[in-house]
Amino acid sequence: MISSEAVLGLPQYEITNIERENGWVVLSARYTGPIICPACGGTKLRSKGRHLREVRHESWGERRCRLRLEAHTWQCRGCGVRFRQRFPGILPYKQASEPFRRSVFLRHWDGISRSRLAARESIGSATVERWFQDFLRREQAKLQSAGCPEVLGIDEHFFTRRHGYATTFCDLKNHRVYDVVLGRSQAALESYLAHLPGKERVHLVCMDLSSSYRALVRKHFPQAHIVADRFHVIRVINWHFTACWRQLDPLGSRHRGLVRLMRRHERSLTPEQRERLRAYLEQVPGLAAIYDFKQALCASLLRKTCSQKQCQKLAPRLLANIAELRQSGFASLAQLGDTLHAWAGEIAAMWRYTKNNGITEGFHTKMEVLQRQAYGFRNFQNYFFVSCCPP
Repeated sequence: MISSEAVLGLPQYEITNIERENGWVVLSARYTGPIICPACGGTKLRSKGRHLREVRHESWGERRCRLRLEAHTWQCRGCGVRFRQRFPGILPYKQASEPFRRSVFLRHWDGISRSRLAARESIGSATVERWFQDFLRREQAKLQSAGCPEVLGIDEHFFTRRHGYATTFCDLKNHRVYDVVLGRSQAALESYLAHLPGKERVHLVCMDLSSSYRALVRKHFPQAHIVADRFHVIRVINWHFTACWRQLDPLGSRHRGLVRLMRRHERSLTPEQRERLRAYLEQVPGLAAIYDFKQALCASLLRKTCSQKQCQKLAPRLLANIAELRQSGFASLAQLGDTLHAWAGEIAAMWRYTKNNGITEGFHTKMEVLQRQAYGFRNFQNYFFVSCCPP
């Protein structure tokens, strides 16, 4: 025999009758669990009246259901307080059970519009929106109650022209968005980070080469190690190298085929592409030496999971490369040397830690897709719920 819990989806209930009324399936049931006083927790109660409570319950396929419960008004013999009986799975003063409210939330999340869902379930469209916001707030509370993640990724992305940029805090260990905060400056994030609970749990922070983010992390996460994102470091190197190339050969730096070959790592080139690139480099004086230097620098920075002894060998080489860049006669390369010198510790940490901000960048791509599907967001709170609180 099928149990009542399997039919209702609620524990400690017993179905007493099932009937059809005007196209509805009406499930009559009674609660079989313990009843306690909400004031003192006593179990010695006296019945002061009986009534029926009827709420909307999740549908059986295309048939809509109502749940009819036998309820009592109780008086506690210990403290004398009178109260109406409460049922698990049904919140006080609600006209629908929690399973039905959550089913509406999930279907609205899957893309069914408010008006269509309201017409199908014979509820108001405002009720659908209210339940949806309620469950989103619950999901947000679940995420924030867990505390700060151990491995944190920080990056900014564009929100709107009116509000500017927003900062994403990502849990790189569990591959999920932890929080999204409006703004990216120190002044905008100072108040948020000052009241963030569980900051002592963070032991690793991954970010791009942003001085404002680094200053905030050093202040609010003093025990965390900062690791520069490898993608952004390589991109900075390529950008300054392209600027130097543009000074040596303005015409060749505009050739799309040569630009594509210059940006690739040398190991990714085919023999024909490598021969073509070498033929071009020999035509521009000094460009071949700069290109070889850049390739050697990128190759050393792309190494991962190095041991302590390996890092001790790589660190002097990195410092020597930075000194050569700062002493070069090209302004773009000297500026690159200054940048790498300022971030030398965070860049060297890439050899020991494998985490990067690729997960955060992937979530940003999904956020951009959500913005396009919604034709943009004006309300940041709605954007936050959709981005951070998946069901």
